[in-house]
Amino acid sequence: MKLTQSRFMNVPATVAHFRLPLVIVSLVLMLSGCVGTKNITAQLPSKYEITTGDLIVRSDLKMKQSHPLIQELKQIRAELTASLDLPAPTRPVVIHLFSDAERYSGYMQARHPNLPKRRAFFIGSPTELGVYAHWSPNVEEDLRHEYTHGVLHASLRNVPLWFDEGLAEYYETQSDTPRRLHREHTQRLAIALKNGWRPDLTRLEKIEEVNQMGNADYQESWAWIHYFMHDAPDGRELLVEYCKELRKPGKSPRLSDQVAAHFPDANIRLASYITLSLTDNGRVSWANHERQIPGKSTLRD
Repeated sequence: MKLTQSRFMNVPATVAHFRLPLVIVSLVLMLSGCVGTKNITAQLPSKYEITTGDLIVRSDLKMKQSHPLIQELKQIRAELTASLDLPAPTRPVVIHLFSDAERYSGYMQARHPNLPKRRAFFIGSPTELGVYAHWSPNVEEDLRHEYTHGVLHASLRNVPLWFDEGLAEYYETQSDTPRRLHREHTQRLAIALKNGWRPDLTRLEKIEEVNQMGNADYQESWAWIHYFMHDAPDGRELLVEYCKELRKPGKSPRLSDQVAAHFPDANIRLASYITLSLTDNGRVSWANHERQIPGKSTLRD
């Protein structure tokens, strides 16, 4: 499976984002041929529903609108919209939250047999921007990540792969984490720099298919977003203008061209940012100020 231009919202195709490891695929589902012949008992959660603004949560387990998870997703929506000056969404994001892994796996295998076994998905189609997940120790992280995809695809016509993943990685961290630092990414990036790796936004932008994007590319995507949000000269303003271009039809513009016009040494600046701001001269232990929750891990298979 691969990611092509058909993943954009103005094309009648289905976009799927999934975790562990998180990748994006673009596929055309021939529903009339696969759904009816699979497990007809597989059903989406429907017992409880919460609607708040442009977010709909359907769950097997009873939840109140005041639930901390719902509030955190609303906070992501507000923060993301404000930070990037996103327009009003064209469609709601619907979260289908199963009570356990067994029910979730049964549904996904019956309805989407071509997708690998993963604990959460974002699937965008002409009929719905849907997040599929189940209650687990990782449910909060999963929903933060996948819901970010949903908000972006509800607001923008085009969402380039690196940009989509970089923002989802950024917002998957807890809101009370200082500067939303991602502990694993800071560690791996610092080690990579010591081993000779250097960031390259132009190279990253050329990745359009999921099978071309490795773990290091997800980490670099996160680093660029973090740098633009927190340190780059006029970085947030560059992202705002970029999002305005992504609302338009046609091929997505290259952010690297705009960045080069403002500061042509951006790749060097990002490397310095990782070394001096995200870590202490490459000593990854400095990142331990990010609060870890007992029993939870951000590491992926």
